[in-house]
Amino acid sequence: TLFRFFGSMARYLILAFVFIAVLNRFGVETTSIVALIGAAGLAVGLALQGTMSNLAAGVMLLIFRPYKVGDFVGSAGQFGKVTEIDLFTTIMQTFDNQQIIIPNSQIWGQQIINHSHYDVRGVDMHVSVAYAENTDAARAVIDSVLSTHPHILKDPAPFVEVETLNESSVDFLIRPFCQGDHYFDVLYSIPEQIKKSLDDANIEIPFPHRKVIIVKED
Repeated sequence: TLFRFFGSMARYLILAFVFIAVLNRFGVETTSIVALIGAAGLAVGLALQGTMSNLAAGVMLLIFRPYKVGDFVGSAGQFGKVTEIDLFTTIMQTFDNQQIIIPNSQIWGQQIINHSHYDVRGVDMHVSVAYAENTDAARAVIDSVLSTHPHILKDPAPFVEVETLNESSVDFLIRPFCQGDHYFDVLYSIPEQIKKSLDDANIEIPFPHRKVIIVKED
């Protein structure tokens, strides 16, 4: 992309210099023409400040390559699969098949999260059980679900520990690891499987509730 762009710029610059040189060779005064071209270039540059910032950001993205075509990237408030990177914009495809065109200056000036950079991903999720339940039993149920899932890796081993003692629940942090391609499959399949397994084991999953006491006055 850079070679095509700079090659095109070089071509038109050479043509402009050759045109001016030919006019000068035939005795035509070119000082005013050069000044006119310079003034026109300045006016165009001022008019295209936003475009030039996108161009500069595009050059930086192509040089440092924080992501490439095919990566799943979150930036500028958007998330999707990168389908194209050019000097001015980055084009993404969302999971519901929408095309998002983002100016490169918005991406380069913000945080970039490349979900495809590492082959192995940790998938964080939370599960809560009631205080009356045995945490070792709940952990055993969760471990059994993770051990039978086809996309969860044995090495590194899944992380299952109590994270928070909440107001009305004991909250587990669950972090299984998988290949990046299976991240969303694990993220959206494990919670339901854990819920069903906890139900089968008669382990209560609490929900927010409030006790209201009514005092009757005589």
